[in-house]
Amino acid sequence: MADAASGETTLCSERFGSGTARSCCAAADGSLQWEGGDWPWWRIFQAFTPKPEGQEGRREGSPMAASPPVSGLKAVLLPQGFPDSVSPDYLPYQLWDSVQAFASSLSSALATHAVMLGLGVGNAEASLAAATTTWLVRDSTGMLGRIVFAWWKGSKLDCNVKQWRLFADILNDAAMFLEIAAPTLPFCFTVTVSTSNLAKCIVSVAGGATRAALTVHQARRNNMADVSAKDGSQETLVNLAGLLFSLVMLPLVSGCPSFSLGCFFLLTGLHIYANYRAVRALVMETLNESRLQLVLKHFLQRGEILDTTSANQMEPLWTGFWPSLSLSLGVPLHDLISSVSELQQLVEGHQEPYLLSWNQSRNKVQVVLSHVAGPEAVLRAATHGLLLGALKEDGPLPRELEELRNRVRAGREKDSQAIVRETYRVLDKLFPRFLEGLQATGWKTEKHQLEVDEWRATWPLSPEKKDL
Repeated sequence: MADAASGETTLCSERFGSGTARSCCAAADGSLQWEGGDWPWWRIFQAFTPKPEGQEGRREGSPMAASPPVSGLKAVLLPQGFPDSVSPDYLPYQLWDSVQAFASSLSSALATHAVMLGLGVGNAEASLAAATTTWLVRDSTGMLGRIVFAWWKGSKLDCNVKQWRLFADILNDAAMFLEIAAPTLPFCFTVTVSTSNLAKCIVSVAGGATRAALTVHQARRNNMADVSAKDGSQETLVNLAGLLFSLVMLPLVSGCPSFSLGCFFLLTGLHIYANYRAVRALVMETLNESRLQLVLKHFLQRGEILDTTSANQMEPLWTGFWPSLSLSLGVPLHDLISSVSELQQLVEGHQEPYLLSWNQSRNKVQVVLSHVAGPEAVLRAATHGLLLGALKEDGPLPRELEELRNRVRAGREKDSQAIVRETYRVLDKLFPRFLEGLQATGWKTEKHQLEVDEWRATWPLSPEKKDL
């Protein structure tokens, strides 16, 4: 009786990550009897370790008793602790990203086949020296392009990760199309493949930088290295599958250029669609200019804050590079003033750690930041600039802003600075509620993805200056 009772008593329990907990009871012979449960993924390889003789039938509930293939794949391809160790949008993004990588791998095989054909592979009359020269020119052009693009746009890639991610993949498709078309243009083959490689190097910079930014977003347990490594494993597996499929596909299309081109366009369509779905699945919790404008517009019109999922679904992906309002944060002070009176006009009427100038006719807002301006001050300055842009748009606004919009529409350009001073006071009332609403709906306001230049300035402030 005692033995039977002891066999039913739970001695301890365990679980792996967010898996189902399983309990352990004492067996009649004094050994431990584990009940079935989620099998620890990290112990997959122990299942294949030879067991000592006589232990094959022992501990049937042991986690080493079975090796579920799905659990094994999870251990190999997903970060440890999945799904709790990554962001909620990790799985849908990675699934669509794998689809686009597979389509891109097949398109790349078709493009490489075309380049090899253009270089004269298989042609006895082709010149080795000419092929080598073409390849060197192609590579050097790409290297220079990589350096120039990283200098030109490197600091801006974080601000519009989704748009640059989509841009990189579309540009990659365009580059592969040039490679496929290159053999039909023998008189400018070198220029064509060099241009294609230049585009691919730009893709490499933009794609690698945005992938790093997405890794920071997806990693939730200070596990960026693990997330990045598993992403590399997923990509390698997809590329391997694409390679094997290419070995079957290329002999079928090599003798028919029109069929090859048709396959390329089909794969390109799949590639762009999968990329769009992958980028659309992302739910970024920090504010860039596009998301801030959407959230602010909704707040001004309805008095509510858009949650992170809704704002990300509404964020423009194709037009995000060209906002209607030109907002520049962190501009040099000497660009805005040329006299003492102009400085006094900018400083007058507020104690915020930024100065703002608004050109109504060009719908351009320039913001000078103080050297003490932190993330919250930058967020307020950006909100201030976007609020001024809202005065030139249609739609309902709070009463005090509606009065200012009527003044803007009256067309008196000289009232711009007076309107700016009025909006400082309006923001004193609106911004605390706006900021509190952002934090309550899951937005991370302690950091942002706004494009901010490095210029900082100091100017005379009143003793009542607010503490940041």
